[in-house]
Amino acid sequence: MTPRGWAFVVLGLLVVAGAAVALATVPLHRPPAPRADQTAALATLPADQVARARAFRAELRPIAYGGLAAGLLAALALGLTPLGAKLVDLVARPFGGHWIAQAVLGGLAVVFLLELVAVPFAAWRHTVVSAYGLSTQGWGGWAADLAKSYAVGLVIGGAALFGFWAVVRWSPRWWWAFGAAGAAALVALLSFVLPVVVEPVFNRFTPMEQGELRTSLLELAERDGVPVRDVLVADASRRTRAVNAYVSGYGRTRRIVVYDTLLREATPAEVTGVVAHELGHAERDDVLSGTLLGAAGAAAGVIVLYLLGAWSPLLRLAGVDGMGRPQAIGLIIAVVTVAGLVAGPWQAFVSRRVEARADAHALALTGDPAAFESMQGRLATVNLSDPDPPRWEYLWSASHPSAVERIAAARAYARGER
Repeated sequence: MTPRGWAFVVLGLLVVAGAAVALATVPLHRPPAPRADQTAALATLPADQVARARAFRAELRPIAYGGLAAGLLAALALGLTPLGAKLVDLVARPFGGHWIAQAVLGGLAVVFLLELVAVPFAAWRHTVVSAYGLSTQGWGGWAADLAKSYAVGLVIGGAALFGFWAVVRWSPRWWWAFGAAGAAALVALLSFVLPVVVEPVFNRFTPMEQGELRTSLLELAERDGVPVRDVLVADASRRTRAVNAYVSGYGRTRRIVVYDTLLREATPAEVTGVVAHELGHAERDDVLSGTLLGAAGAAAGVIVLYLLGAWSPLLRLAGVDGMGRPQAIGLIIAVVTVAGLVAGPWQAFVSRRVEARADAHALALTGDPAAFESMQGRLATVNLSDPDPPRWEYLWSASHPSAVERIAAARAYARGER
């Protein structure tokens, strides 16, 4: 069988494997959250705070969708015209057009240009978030975080670009197989290593002081069968008023992380409810499941790119003679961008199902629907989220159930509905 034939076979196996993982890990049943309870929940929230949250989201909407459109147009301009290929050649010219210069420097130049397109929208968003008091970060801190993210991207992106095209040169006929394996391995590495290595670049973490809350959170994790190494407090207040908590790491590196803002805004029972939700993700190994799906998707994506290399009209548009050339980085990014937009609603749907299951886990673990309900109201108020967003936007991009859905689920749980 030819390499292309094997590529189709492996792609089919990856699709089947991804579907199997999804069926095994994505909940088919969603806990009840009756619309009548949602409507009642919305009526109980302070009207002025709901109006403020909706005004805030309305101001963010043109930024989010304008940035999405600008990024898509830029990616298509660099990928479906010879501009991307010419930029790669231009950057590599001082280095004699060496393939490493094309792959790493040229590739990073294309990526950086696309990042520059997003900067005005990010700055616009920071202006709005600051105006509403959600951000506590000045422009200096905002710029420093942006620079840190670029530095992290430079290291990871440079290594990935070099590794990918080194494999292409080493195995011109079978690079798709090694590239798919490498992409899957990179997803797994980033999933389990980034929380431990990269999180400290953006936040400072200190052990939660000894006391009743810390003890209760550790006991909660033990009762849930989720071993954690420690309970840490993140200094999120340096940049935001938003409240949150999460369980970070895997295995021996797993720890509960609580925003200092959450400790200031919420009651101990509410903090416990948020942590119980996050423990639900850990207890169900949602990170592992997501990593497996992401790894399968990344591997399949590499194979699809290889197969698209036989589509001559697409290559002619990009001004390249094959997907295995560094000049094709613009085309690759364009394909990935379009694929991401198409897959976005499906990913949001899956995420909402998983988050709803974690909510149900929190309710069962704590047995305190009243605290869960009050916490959802507090999250919506402090984080300025629309408690009942427009349906089209909810279906398109919402990664979590809405606040009124979560409150309705808590009320249904309290009535014994499961």
